[in-house]
Amino acid sequence: MDFDDQLRRYFGTDDLATIAPATLEAGIDRMRVDFGMERDKARRFALWTLMFMFGAAPDLDVAFADEDDRNAARDFMDLMDKAAP
Repeated sequence: MDFDDQLRRYFGTDDLATIAPATLEAGIDRMRVDFGMERDKARRFALWTLMFMFGAAPDLDVAFADEDDRNAARDFMDLMDKAAP
């Protein structure tokens, strides 16, 4: 999954600065639906990371049945925390 492609898919643009609040909300809603329907582990994880970056990711125990997936998500969260200014 390419980040810019996902932004275009869910928000109609790859320029974060141009996303209107209503468009952001609608795109996040579409991500939640897709996440709930996705069965491919890699795509599901990628959707979760995108939702996490927008502050809309479900809790790990809800999102991932597998402990390894939850640990990978925790690792991602730690990396994002370290990258934050």
